[in-house]
Amino acid sequence: MSSPTLAVQDATTMLGRELKHTMRFPLLLVGTILVPVVMLLLFEYILGGPIGNGLGGAAHGAPYVEFLVPGIILLTVAASCGPTAINVRMDMGGGFVDRVRAMAVARGALLAGHVGGSVVRTTLSTVVVIVVALLFGFRPQASVEAWFAVLGIVVAFSFSLAWVSAAIGLTAKSVAGANGLTLPIQFLLPFLSSTFVPAESMPAGVRWFALNQPFTAVVDTLRALLTGGPIGTSAVVAMAWCVAIALAGYVWAQVALGRGIRAT
Repeated sequence: MSSPTLAVQDATTMLGRELKHTMRFPLLLVGTILVPVVMLLLFEYILGGPIGNGLGGAAHGAPYVEFLVPGIILLTVAASCGPTAINVRMDMGGGFVDRVRAMAVARGALLAGHVGGSVVRTTLSTVVVIVVALLFGFRPQASVEAWFAVLGIVVAFSFSLAWVSAAIGLTAKSVAGANGLTLPIQFLLPFLSSTFVPAESMPAGVRWFALNQPFTAVVDTLRALLTGGPIGTSAVVAMAWCVAIALAGYVWAQVALGRGIRAT
């Protein structure tokens, strides 16, 4: 059997292990669902009135919830970073990497399993969050093709952030540190984007950053797909960001894994 085939089998085995861990310890998955749902309820029922009025009573001619939900989907993807970094850090600190190194397992299989597990968890969490949003008044105008495009964007962005999260888990000194280092991705970058308000409404310096960071391109693409609005170049920019982030995260993770193996 060829080396690529064996590597795929090893990665599939590690993915199965990661999914079993998710089933045995579901609290991390629940957290990635609960946080976006709480943010949805907070911004729609408590802050939505003042924000909607500040945007002229509606966001781009639609109820605020139509503007908000694509941002909540983005927040769901970002929330997956913490569990991924934590799981990788636990493997590094718990001796599992040593056991893998002693077996005939492809070097990248462990990280591939973590990344694949993260994408699966994120996709499931996103589906649940969308269902909750529909129950609370979200009425998308997306076609079937647009829904598939939304799924593709979610998977691509989740994949790219998962590699960065895996690298963070490999370089962090503790589980708490791994989770803490992902907080800027989970909260800071989403808030400094067009997740909750249009980037154009922000002060000049913040507006420039918001308009030129990946979260804005992704959420603008999701918003256009779900509301039937014009996409423009945002989809191309979003996918370019996904490729760049995934590549940077992959290289960082492989270098960090090599250092970790040599240190043990």
